[in-house]
Amino acid sequence: MKLSLACLGGALAVLLLPPTAHAACDVKVPGYELTGDQAQSVYDCLKAELQAGYQTGAKRWIPEDFVRDYPGWTAASAFPAAPGFHGGRFLVTYVNSVGEEEYLKYKPENVQIPAGTRIAKESFAVDDDGKVATGPLFLMEKVAAGTSPDTDDWFYMMVSPGGVPQAVDVITACSECHQGNFGEQGGLGYPAEEARIR
Repeated sequence: MKLSLACLGGALAVLLLPPTAHAACDVKVPGYELTGDQAQSVYDCLKAELQAGYQTGAKRWIPEDFVRDYPGWTAASAFPAAPGFHGGRFLVTYVNSVGEEEYLKYKPENVQIPAGTRIAKESFAVDDDGKVATGPLFLMEKVAAGTSPDTDDWFYMMVSPGGVPQAVDVITACSECHQGNFGEQGGLGYPAEEARIR
């Protein structure tokens, strides 16, 4: 699959966020060599701190319940998905009850994702030296048809590891990538195939 310039720009913008290092979770291999089990071990080490960090402070334009409730939603990946989009970070995906049935089909086309679907992706990075860093929480919400035609009725949001809402150009940093690369999937970038819930 080709990575569009919009995705590269969005990934670059996300990479500029300062990472938060976590030496206790470091591993002895580069991130690109981690197995699913090793990635899960890193996530298990980070999980409580990631979730607490995202919930710190006021969320301003981001609905508080979105950030508060997502850990109770359905996990859409069996282990952190290997790096790819979102600045080359490992991703742990959650989907709410409104969209879980359709999302978990991982359909390659003709996806009919219902309005009210919310998706959250926790993230972390592991560099070539095995150093671990927490990453942002990426959020998307399907809104009523016609609400946001420029983004195919998806709202995109992002929260830093310290809980601060991040101002991003959702057209160039999010929507162009989602629609350009996953438009036939309803704009959904699913977890890597090997990480999907069966």
